[in-house]
Amino acid sequence: MATTGRTAADIAASVERDLHTRELAPGDALPPVRTLAAELGVNANTVAAAYRTLRERGIVETHGRAGTRIRARPATTRRDDLGPRVPPGTRDLSNGEPDPTLLPSPAWPDPSGWRPLYLHAALYEPFAEAARAVLRAGGVGTAHLAATSGALDGMERALTAHLRPGDLVAVEDPGWGNLLDLLAALNLTPRPIPVDDDGPDPTATEAALRAGARALVVTSRAQNPTGACVSAQRAAELRPILAAHPHVVLLEDDHGNDISGLDLHTLTGVGAHWAHIRSASKAYGPDLRCAVVSGDAVTVDRIGGRQRLGPGWVSHVLQHAVAHVWTDPDVAERVRLAREAYRVRRTRLIDALRARGVASVGRTGINVWIEVSDETTAVADLLARGWVVAPGSRFRITSAPGLRITVATLTAEETERLADAVALAVRTGTRRQTR
Repeated sequence: MATTGRTAADIAASVERDLHTRELAPGDALPPVRTLAAELGVNANTVAAAYRTLRERGIVETHGRAGTRIRARPATTRRDDLGPRVPPGTRDLSNGEPDPTLLPSPAWPDPSGWRPLYLHAALYEPFAEAARAVLRAGGVGTAHLAATSGALDGMERALTAHLRPGDLVAVEDPGWGNLLDLLAALNLTPRPIPVDDDGPDPTATEAALRAGARALVVTSRAQNPTGACVSAQRAAELRPILAAHPHVVLLEDDHGNDISGLDLHTLTGVGAHWAHIRSASKAYGPDLRCAVVSGDAVTVDRIGGRQRLGPGWVSHVLQHAVAHVWTDPDVAERVRLAREAYRVRRTRLIDALRARGVASVGRTGINVWIEVSDETTAVADLLARGWVVAPGSRFRITSAPGLRITVATLTAEETERLADAVALAVRTGTRRQTR
C-alpha cells in the first residue's frame, strides 16, 4: 500500500487507486488512523475523514478494535473480480445464473415501425398492462407503477426515496450479497434477520423494527441464497408486525417469481410506504434489465422523479420485450419446463447430500445452501476436487458459515460426484474445527 495525499479527499482517492491497481485487495487492513497520519504528516482527523469517506462509498468497513479493512466486495471492484476464481478444468457452480438453454426468446419490436421519442411516457403502456396482470394475480396493488433497470436498481431507488445515510435496514441473513453491498455503498446499516424455508423470522423482525429499523427487505420467493419462500402462515405472522410500525418502508423483492413454483404471499399495503419489485432476470434472462416497481403513491412518484433527472426511462424496447415474455402462452410453457427442471435438479442434489449425511436447503429457485463449520476449508477442498462454489461469506452477516451451490445446469451424473465431494469437504472442515 502506497497511500499518499495531504487532504481527506486525496487520501481517499489514493486508497481507491491502490484498490483499482490491485496494490490493495478485498480484506486488506488499512493502517490505524494515527499511524497513517504520522506517515503522511497530516492531522489524525484528516485520515479519519478519509476513512469515513471510503466507508460511505462502500469501499471499507470498520470492525472496532480490528480496525478498518477493504470490504470483501468493495463498490469500486470490477464485477468480474467479485466472484471466486474459476481455474481451467473446474466446474463453476458459483455464479447464481439460470440455465441459458431454458430461457425463452423475447419478441423485439420491428425497427421499421419503432419510433420512441422523448415525448413518450417513461412507462411503456403494454409493459404496464402486462405488469398489472401478473401483479394482480399475486394480490399486489397496481395503482402506481414504475419501470427500473432490474431489481437492485429498484431497491436502490426505493431506499433512497425515504432513507438517509446511517439509517438501519432489516435484511435477511443469509441474504443477497448484492443488496448487502448496496447498503454499504449507500452508508445504510444492515440489521440481520434469520431466515428459514418460510421467510424472515417474525420474532427477529419485530426486534429489528423495535430497534429502529427504517426499512425491511423481504424476498418473496426463491430467496438468494437459501431458496426460501414466504409462506401464507409466515405472511400472516409478519403483517401485524408491520402494521404496528406503519412508517417502516417495506421492500418486497420477487426476483424468483415464475421459476419458484409456489404462490406469492405479499406483505405489501400494510404500512404507509412500500415497494414490490418484480424483475425478469431469473426466469426470462439476466440481460433483460427491466423490472416493475409497484408501490404507494409517494414512493413511486419519488422513484420516477429521480429517474427523470438521470437516465430518464428504461428503454421502451426492453419494456416491450418483457411485456411479451410476461403474456405469451408459448413463453409461459417454456418457463414451466424450466421451473420443473430446476425443481428436479435442486431436489436431486438435496436428496444425494442427505443420503451422505449432509443437510441442505433449497425450497425454490436455482440454488442450494449448505451450512458448514468451516466454509474456507470447504471451498478450498471442493476447488481441489474440481468444483467451484460460492463461499457463504458473500451472503451472510452473523449467520452460520455456509456454501451456495447453483444447480441451474447441474446434470444427474454430476450430482452424485458433487455430493461425494461436498460430503468429504464438510467432514474435512469438521475435523479441523475439532482438533
